Amino acid sequence: MLKKFVAVGAAAALLGAAGTAWAGKDLDAVKARGQLVCGVSTGVAGFSQADSQGKWTGLDVDVCRAISAAIFGDSEKVKYVPLTAQQRFTAVQSGEVDLLSRNTTWTLTRDTALGLDFGAVTYYDGQGFMVNKKLGVKSAKELNGATVCVQPGTTTELNLADYFRANKMSFKPVVIEKVEEARAAFFAGRCDVYTTDASGLYSTRAANVPPPATPDDFVVLPEIISKEPLAPAFRHGDNQFGDIIRWSQFAMLEAEEYGITSKNVDEMLKSDNPSIKRILGVTPGMGKALGVDEKWVYNIVKQVGNYGESFERNVGMGSPLKIARGLNGLWTHGGIQYAPPIR
Repeated sequence: MLKKFVAVGAAAALLGAAGTAWAGKDLDAVKARGQLVCGVSTGVAGFSQADSQGKWTGLDVDVCRAISAAIFGDSEKVKYVPLTAQQRFTAVQSGEVDLLSRNTTWTLTRDTALGLDFGAVTYYDGQGFMVNKKLGVKSAKELNGATVCVQPGTTTELNLADYFRANKMSFKPVVIEKVEEARAAFFAGRCDVYTTDASGLYSTRAANVPPPATPDDFVVLPEIISKEPLAPAFRHGDNQFGDIIRWSQFAMLEAEEYGITSKNVDEMLKSDNPSIKRILGVTPGMGKALGVDEKWVYNIVKQVGNYGESFERNVGMGSPLKIARGLNGLWTHGGIQYAPPIR
């Protein structure tokens, strides 16, 4: 019995020291700078895209905003750095950016050999194919001999080769580094097929079709050929920074699960539900454990919204992309988005 009490006491001591004991150089640098430097894509509608005034929006952008809200209490203390697929990992490793929130797939080799860690999965995706409707193709199995536009340095490029080899088909890759140039090549007819994550295909079809063509002229084929769990990436070595990145996503999911939205969060502060009181910091402790303000979840939800609000606004049925929640629905609604409890 004595051992149990000693263990509990030690855990309590660790919890009390959380704000200092686990702080690392990356989080310290972010705080000293007063700004989070977030690597994003060069432009994927619904995920990370800048408007004509330079304002960034999208699901990946909201991840950066939520982390900024948790650290600073202000979701706008973020500098966005657009990166190509080939630039992105070097930018994290070199310290050019604090983290990557840029439609990046979590894989074993990236998690180990590149010296990176990954946060919670922000979007469950899978690789697909898009073709011009006039080709009359109904299935990826009909693509033998096709020319395919693909970006280098991506899981997409590797999956493409695997899929065609497994199905005993040949293809000719048209490898183009910049996403906007790859799209332009596809729309110009330089390749029969454009392949990337399905989310990127829907984004391209909704936002990048050059007139006089229309989105209806292009078909996303039914096959999904891979698992692409997209998650923020950051450097190994700063556990507290990693915890904040991870739990900022979990907080948005927990808020959605408990019905806490950007519109009702002030009213929810009066809730008698013990879980809601803990999540919103009315009952203190969770902020201290994470080394941030007790209002960290309140700040995220008030300024950015819960996960469902972010999804709907950026990529959901109410957006130009019109992507159904599917796997990205809460576990209580048939999806696989599931957050550990904030307690």
